[in-house]
Amino acid sequence: MEKKDVNAGDKVYVIYRNPHAANVANIQEAEVVDHPTEPGQKALFIHDSYHLLDEEDAIFPSYSEAEDMYNKLFDYEQYE
Repeated sequence: MEKKDVNAGDKVYVIYRNPHAANVANIQEAEVVDHPTEPGQKALFIHDSYHLLDEEDAIFPSYSEAEDMYNKLFDYEQYE
């Protein structure tokens, strides 16, 4: 999905990397909201904080689409 395709109130799924452990990632549900301090900007509300939505953020409309991409990105068998 692209930033222009989402609206405040939409539920989306993101592949979220743990900022404290770079090799840990999981799929999280997030809500698209109007950013509280950046007028006119959209944000993801996830883990009780706001993440300014960027064009490069990979957001998915469903868990299954996020899971498909997660499996492609983290398919460790391809490296064996």
